[in-house]
Amino acid sequence: MKGLWILFIPLVFLYSFTIIKHPYHVGSVEINYNTKSKTFEVTGRFFLDDLENALGKKYNKSFHFNDPNYKVQLDDALKNYSAEYLKLKSDGKFLRVNYLGYEEDNESVNIFLETESVNMPKKVEAAVSFLYNLFDDQINIVHIILNGKRKSEKLSYPNRYLY
Repeated sequence: MKGLWILFIPLVFLYSFTIIKHPYHVGSVEINYNTKSKTFEVTGRFFLDDLENALGKKYNKSFHFNDPNYKVQLDDALKNYSAEYLKLKSDGKFLRVNYLGYEEDNESVNIFLETESVNMPKKVEAAVSFLYNLFDDQINIVHIILNGKRKSEKLSYPNRYLY
């Protein structure tokens, strides 16, 4: 009987990790100015389950990243979601941000966006509120890279603005 408990304890331990959600709600967004294309290349990285839940809450339907049957729905939803929860300005002018696609990376999702062409800016402003519709403790780490210089900020709900 004692031998059974020794085998049972690791199974309970592993099972508890699979049903417990991660305790932190953190995402990252990198906004990198590409001098050759004269565009900002944007990559957002978020926990897969958080993004599924945020999309589900926003659009009132289920989304599943690890299911190829949802690819078209996810592309449409992420395109619209990104347009609403990410805004960029260059020298006081709003930029058009185009959705390029996404890729799954184990337990996270990378979202790829790119702006219209713009000359090297003197001032960049960003409004980033990914997952704010789901969590009131969401933190987004935002990196803006311009001329090889990186400026990073932690945006905690409800703060969404970076100058």
